[in-house]
Amino acid sequence: MSVLRIVSYNIHKGRSAMGVRESLSELRLGLYGLRPDLLFLQEVQGRNERESILDAQHESLGAALNMDVCYGCNAVRADTDHGNALLSRFPVLGFENQDISDHRLEQRGLLHATILVDETPVHCIVVHLGLFAGGRSRQINALVERIKRLVPAQDPLLIAGDFNDWNNRLAPLFVQQLGLYEVFSASPRGLSARQLPLSKSVRNLGRSLRSLQFPAARLDSIFELGINGAARHTPPPRTFPAAFPWLRLDRIYQRGFAVRNARVLHGNPWRQLSDHAPIFTELELP
Repeated sequence: MSVLRIVSYNIHKGRSAMGVRESLSELRLGLYGLRPDLLFLQEVQGRNERESILDAQHESLGAALNMDVCYGCNAVRADTDHGNALLSRFPVLGFENQDISDHRLEQRGLLHATILVDETPVHCIVVHLGLFAGGRSRQINALVERIKRLVPAQDPLLIAGDFNDWNNRLAPLFVQQLGLYEVFSASPRGLSARQLPLSKSVRNLGRSLRSLQFPAARLDSIFELGINGAARHTPPPRTFPAAFPWLRLDRIYQRGFAVRNARVLHGNPWRQLSDHAPIFTELELP
């Protein structure tokens, strides 16, 4: 039996929540303190020729945390590039980055790595889906096709990242087609583990945002299939913006594990290091 400490985090290219300062140095310290076994990272800069301190972020974090590194470059600019990264304390058997870009304005990829945990291959996929619902649906179809083609049904599977799926429309597909469960829906700690109580002012702001900007969505009425196959009220956690999380953008889905606990890392220093709050979970591999 192995217990894995897993973090999923959109690191905002190593810049603070408002993008005004470099946060990579503090982020290294924060992640080091979590003692992660696996890091699923999004918006990682593999190259930055303008600011050397922000260059090769996956390598910098891997060296600081003593973890193996896989990087999938998705968006290439004149002086920079960025994409997804997986950092692992376990041996990496191999990895591949699949281009799932839906249009030229958004370059997206699926970073698929296989690691070895106590002689058991575990498939890990880092995702950062597009901003538009139609594109996300096509990207998820590509993800499902890849898993059915390359991941044996008996192998443990982890999918984590920034899904940009604020209305949680994709959850039933993961359960029905892939047998995957979002970690908060299976956490024994229940609703209290998903989020810290929101202040009255933030609740009022949230109601305003929901009524003015997202009239078609009922964020408080989202259902997905639970482990027993029945529908249950299990919205994923609020992770964006980090200063006062309201939108439910980030997820960790798992198959083949028991969930010990799951939580969003609120407060300092996390609210200052990126525009997203990180998700932390402990999973037990039988």
